[in-house]
Amino acid sequence: MDQKEKKVKLAVNGGISFGAKLNAKQLAVIAEYMNDGDELELTTFQQLYIDVLESKIELVKEKFKEVGLSCYPVGNFVKSLRTCNFCKGEEEEGMPIAIELNKRIAGKPVPYTLRPAYTGCPVGCGEPLVNDIGVMKVRDGYDLYIGGKAKGKDAKTSTLLKEQLTPEQLYEVVEKIITIYAEQGKKREPFFKFINRYGFETLKNSIA
Repeated sequence: MDQKEKKVKLAVNGGISFGAKLNAKQLAVIAEYMNDGDELELTTFQQLYIDVLESKIELVKEKFKEVGLSCYPVGNFVKSLRTCNFCKGEEEEGMPIAIELNKRIAGKPVPYTLRPAYTGCPVGCGEPLVNDIGVMKVRDGYDLYIGGKAKGKDAKTSTLLKEQLTPEQLYEVVEKIITIYAEQGKKREPFFKFINRYGFETLKNSIA
């Protein structure tokens, strides 16, 4: 019967921390909800994809949460924040800001999968300049980039939208951008195409 039951894809990671890591207990809990022959898909966005029976989705989420795993929907949603390893320390590179930003935006429905990235310094290990929305901590402020594209012959770096934002300004602007995209974007329209159609300056003026 279970084989016929619909499965739901769930994105899982260890949350925002010092690097993309999972501990033994977390791996053991994930394995509990996998059958022989099942595979985990490792994405480029620091997530694992696992197929879970639809009837057990809430139970699985709760069990995962108990061991510190974060769960996110798969599909046309804002993905969890891709981050750097915070190599210079929690406060210096703004880990609390990354955690809060992720909490506010991850899982929001959008016309097409939206990839946000964060890095704690200009070295850019979190790859903010080749993702839809990129945040780079520079000194005591946060620079915000939009419209990057990592794949394809038309791959390009993102454009600086705002610089030296405070944390509260950063949250507000990013949330506004996502709201505009959710309301004005066409179905399955990637974010970089939306910016080209909507207009970079129009978007910039809309969040002013």
